[in-house]
Amino acid sequence: MPWIQLQIPADPDNADQLEDLLMEMGADAVSMEDAADQPLYEPDPGTTPLWSQTTVTGLFQSDRDIDQLCADVRDAWHQATQQTLPDIDVTLVEDKDWERAWMDDFEPLKFGERLWIVPSWHDAPDPDAANLMLDPGLAFGTGTHPTTALCLEWLDGQDMQNRQVTDYGCGSGILGLAALLLGADHVVGVDTDPQALDASRENARRNGVADDRLNLYLPENEPNAQVDVMLANILAQPLIGLAPHLAKLTKPGGDLVLSGILSHQAREVMAAYEPWFIMDEPEQREEWIRLTGRRHNG
Repeated sequence: MPWIQLQIPADPDNADQLEDLLMEMGADAVSMEDAADQPLYEPDPGTTPLWSQTTVTGLFQSDRDIDQLCADVRDAWHQATQQTLPDIDVTLVEDKDWERAWMDDFEPLKFGERLWIVPSWHDAPDPDAANLMLDPGLAFGTGTHPTTALCLEWLDGQDMQNRQVTDYGCGSGILGLAALLLGADHVVGVDTDPQALDASRENARRNGVADDRLNLYLPENEPNAQVDVMLANILAQPLIGLAPHLAKLTKPGGDLVLSGILSHQAREVMAAYEPWFIMDEPEQREEWIRLTGRRHNG
């Protein structure tokens, strides 16, 4: 059975509302896509940004009258916003196994010598490795982005045995869970988004991580205990603002790993942490930077 696909341009101020409207109009699925090939980086804490030019796509069953459907969508949008909806691009698309289609794009990824990120429907390529089984459908990070890959490779290169770790801005939990699989004793995951904590919790369950080894918190509830390794893969400006806080939570001699930083932002972020950390030279992949350092003993 073919589907009726409606694609409508939107801006960040109305994309969520348009998504809700299409669902209310009977769409079986709604998605958002970048309309201008603009990178979308991990958001500042407390924000959920969209691309400056977004395409909202709704899939409707083919027994709907197309002209009437478009008219109803336009009318509903005008009633809700008093605005005229932009042009609606209508196409008929053939039925397919949509879940299978996106799953086929994800393959196991190796980071360093010991660590694999394995989609949950795949067998682990190396059963003796540290295999993190991940469901990209739940994840805000899957290891494919350079910022995450840089952090995973750092973790793979360390002796993580018995170390205490904080994953600040944990998203899917990928970094904290990788640390546990590589030998860390305990991880604290912190995120402003309750959905991120749910994703981390589910991925921990999938990987057999005991509840007492991964504890998840919103920032207002996070513990004050110091850790051996502080991981934070967010964005440059939040990292700068968090510098005193993350320093306070890192033990003397402890490791700092920061990512989500563009190359031209590296020096500014380093300067924010240098009062507390001996910083290494940046490690770059594409336009992204990983910063590492060690907490002063004094």
